[in-house]
Amino acid sequence: NEGNEYFKEKDYGRALAAYSEGLRRRCGDAELDAVLLTNRAAAHFHLGNYRSSLNDAIQAKKLKPTHLKAIIRGALCHMELKNFVEAIAWCEEGLEIDSKEKKLVEMRAKADKLKLGGTFLETQTDFSSRRKCQGRAEVDSDLLWERNIKLVLEPSDEEEEVSDGLAELSLDGFHSGSATGAKVQLDADGSLSWPVLFLYPEHEQTDFTVAFHESSRFIDHLMVMFAELPPWDLEKKYLPNNLELYFEDEEREEMYEVNPEHTLLQVLQHERYFVKAGTPTVLVFAKRSPFSKKYFSGKKVHRL
Repeated sequence: NEGNEYFKEKDYGRALAAYSEGLRRRCGDAELDAVLLTNRAAAHFHLGNYRSSLNDAIQAKKLKPTHLKAIIRGALCHMELKNFVEAIAWCEEGLEIDSKEKKLVEMRAKADKLKLGGTFLETQTDFSSRRKCQGRAEVDSDLLWERNIKLVLEPSDEEEEVSDGLAELSLDGFHSGSATGAKVQLDADGSLSWPVLFLYPEHEQTDFTVAFHESSRFIDHLMVMFAELPPWDLEKKYLPNNLELYFEDEEREEMYEVNPEHTLLQVLQHERYFVKAGTPTVLVFAKRSPFSKKYFSGKKVHRL
């Protein structure tokens, strides 16, 4: 109920937190859990976290296969991710339950048209190009000073290769202009939600979370992001509790391990964490993988 109130007020960050708290209570009622997951999927969707939204829709559908709202949400996510074939499949699944559902009928037609038109866009961008992302962030220094967050503003270079999706990042109310709308959001209570970039060096893949609340823990996001194995994880190693997180101190060329139980704010407040281009970045590895051992070879690593 609390989540629904926040959702009505379009305070999607708090709604997401409330639905997550409801799920943590493990009530044992599959139907209620399906509703909570579907509602959380809607909150994620409005924040632009389409993969997390899709994962919640998948979990809700597993609990209640006929839950039409979960199916509609999943189809919408696939549309946003440009997965038109998958969107069509979800629409057809929903139309078997209700053949007259207007949203599904319209979405099915749109997905089919886009698929036939060949409008395919990559949902995962090349790792190396993501590392070259640059942006601008105009912030109220007091907000960061009182949090002990160190922001590095990199000068833009028009000739530098940039990712269309992360061209500019900003604090809500101070500056806006991102191609994706990615920006630091200032809540009514003075809390911040950040766009966060997750990098997977082993597979040259990325995830981009548009709104990561500063008081949210990394493990909570990982549980949602990896509720379903990503298609590139053929060895099935990327499970929430089998992951190691790090951030890089580029100045000293050193790596710091991140405690998944820590909140984003705790990590941002680390004395050697510097937020570049308005976007916190975290590297993710499978535990004890041959790749990570090779990756860290010769590097100074500060472990937990």
